[in-house]
Amino acid sequence: MQEPRDPTPLWQQLQGAAKLLLAVRAGRSLTAELERVPPPLRPGVQALGFHALRWLGRAEALRLQLASRPAPPESDALLCVALALACEVDGTLYTEYTLVDQAVEAAKRCEETRHQVGFINGCLRRFLRERQALLAVCERKPQAVWNHPQWWIDRVRKDHPNAWQSVLQANNSRAPLTLRVNLRKTSQTDYLADLRSGGLEAAPVGAQGVLLTSPCAVTRLPGFTEGHFSVQDAGAQLAAPLLLEGLAPAVSGHALRLLDACAAPGGKTAHLLELADAELLALDIDSARCERIRQNLDRLQLQAHIKVADAGQPASWWNGHLFDGILLDAPCTASGIVRRHPDVRWLRRPGDIAQLAAQQSRLLQALWPLLRPGGRLLYCTCSVFLAEGRAQIETFLMHHTDALLQPSPGHLLPQNVGSGPVFPDNLLREYDGFYYALLEKHAA
Repeated sequence: MQEPRDPTPLWQQLQGAAKLLLAVRAGRSLTAELERVPPPLRPGVQALGFHALRWLGRAEALRLQLASRPAPPESDALLCVALALACEVDGTLYTEYTLVDQAVEAAKRCEETRHQVGFINGCLRRFLRERQALLAVCERKPQAVWNHPQWWIDRVRKDHPNAWQSVLQANNSRAPLTLRVNLRKTSQTDYLADLRSGGLEAAPVGAQGVLLTSPCAVTRLPGFTEGHFSVQDAGAQLAAPLLLEGLAPAVSGHALRLLDACAAPGGKTAHLLELADAELLALDIDSARCERIRQNLDRLQLQAHIKVADAGQPASWWNGHLFDGILLDAPCTASGIVRRHPDVRWLRRPGDIAQLAAQQSRLLQALWPLLRPGGRLLYCTCSVFLAEGRAQIETFLMHHTDALLQPSPGHLLPQNVGSGPVFPDNLLREYDGFYYALLEKHAA
């Protein structure tokens, strides 16, 4: 992990990261909590918070060995953040003694942890003395080895018996910064040249993607204000081309009628509009998230009809005209994008999978009648769990004889090498986990 470029004292960043961990343990989203962190503090706090969540399983296993009694939540969170940094697996970020000193300073300067200074200091110094023996014990605990809840480890192992270890390892890596070039504004080749002119190294990914060698603030990249690019994972960039390839409007000469059923924050909506002249309806059930769609499209100078609505209740928003194409990026566990959202594994519960699978089924059932014969529906989730992907579509096909599965990627596992004609030659190994199924409507 690279040192955050933040002049804020380390003790203050440690306090902020501990607050993030407390929020996640209370069931709150890391993304939402980061918005509450003052902007000057945010880069350093985010870097430490992400690291702590990626290695929380090991940190908690160490804490259990070091503490003979449970600590108050605030002290426990600070201790676990410090332990996650102390057992650094990606190289040394801070010297051991600097870390201990600053963790103690963080405890001293917080009312909730002030009375636990001796406890935190003692645990960290014992870890430094007995590091090898303590880490050896962790190697016998799956949650400490893989840094995921045990039920998650078991589920991935069951669903992907030949790849479960690589999936879990990928989840603990840092995601790259991948961009999608807006072809209505520039080309992939020209934008790569713009980056090089600015001293930034990047490589092409697929037909529109650009993978930056080192992450940086996107608002400082060339062409941000002008809408020359969007941030989008290389795996997510497969969605729009999959739906549009070979898709023609019902009436020749007319624009395609498209529906993006769960559109926020608008990345795939924009991609569809960059590739096709279409009449596009973008739905989301949350008004604030619909505003994000609007803001993203405005920056890219694209237009869609945006509506706040439940895609699963067409009677409240559908005008009766059939769609040529429907994109259903369904709500899911987000188990495929854990490297970008390291809190997901600790927020989810085993029962969430069945609950979300039922919601996905409801959406499929509600939207399929809105598709014209010969039209296509692309079902996708950012999940590696079979219940939200292959099993969901197999069940749907059993009950819908008018649905024909077209060549589709199926389950893409994080950083796994894709194969087959749907993957461009220069689609790098760096992408998140997704599931894609392209369904074409035929006469029953």
